[in-house]
Amino acid sequence: MTIISQRIVPTAVAASLAATMILAGCSTAQPKAEAETGAPQAEAGQASQVGAVTFTDDTGAEVTVENPQRVVACMGSFASMWELAGGTLVGASDDAFTLSDYDLKSENVQKVGDFANPNLEAIIALEPDFVIMTSGSGGRGGDSNQADLKAALAASNIPVACFRVTTFADYEHMLRTCCDITGRDDLYEQNAQATADRIDAITAQVPAGEVPTALVLTTFSGGTRVQASSTMTGSMLADLGVKNLADENPSLLKDFSLESIIEMNPDFIFVVPMGNDDAAAMKALEDQTAANPAWSTLGAVQNGRYVALDPHLFQYKPNERWDESYQVLFDALYA
Repeated sequence: MTIISQRIVPTAVAASLAATMILAGCSTAQPKAEAETGAPQAEAGQASQVGAVTFTDDTGAEVTVENPQRVVACMGSFASMWELAGGTLVGASDDAFTLSDYDLKSENVQKVGDFANPNLEAIIALEPDFVIMTSGSGGRGGDSNQADLKAALAASNIPVACFRVTTFADYEHMLRTCCDITGRDDLYEQNAQATADRIDAITAQVPAGEVPTALVLTTFSGGTRVQASSTMTGSMLADLGVKNLADENPSLLKDFSLESIIEMNPDFIFVVPMGNDDAAAMKALEDQTAANPAWSTLGAVQNGRYVALDPHLFQYKPNERWDESYQVLFDALYA
């Protein structure tokens, strides 16, 4: 008898994206900081010539780029984001190719190694004029040493920007910077503002007075972790009015405790499988919980509120589809 009542919530059908704003003069915003005075704004579908743009990345470093054409992105979601801003790529980390949802459009993009350990020589060999990296130190099952490569690339006079994207607000910020560089305000409106509007429409429907409790688990073949509200899925649940019990029990964030979860008895348990094998990840969690008969007494298990989430929407960054992630959670909580 399987004691885990797993319900996979169907991915919400995304609303059609807003029509691209292509009328001349509908956007007068110039790229931030050092854009050349009088540089022409790119029309929708056209390459941009916006001049030098200076911005501050998520490490606090000041970065200047000028119309970069040979761009390397060292994370799949960042590669997708650069294209969403109207840019093209010459190189990307391996996960940009293994995750079909990113579906890169640039031609002849070369692999530069795993995101956790990019190949410095492969990056430099592509002669990039801009490299996009993560400033995060971990994720998806391992630590990343990308920040360690920044100095080596800078020594080769290659501009590098490091970003850290956890929440939708982080995504908005990074896409805004990328669109400032490419001069494509229309693509910011299409791939960030329109998504934000759809998210606002979802969160506006949260019933007043209801405060469901929940835990978010990430599971992989080697074990299970509990997520706080500061994580990607945790932050979305907070926006949807959920009380994350891990916030009140920080010891859970270090050591998975089945006994503590049974004692807290959350209304919902959300599970995000990590790694290359979702089935193996889910089996590892089942092995951890099935040994304790009390697991089947949890209200979330008995009431079909033990929800497995699609990694493409909750492990990897969904980018312009972020509203779909919110919709999935909203439907599980309130539909």
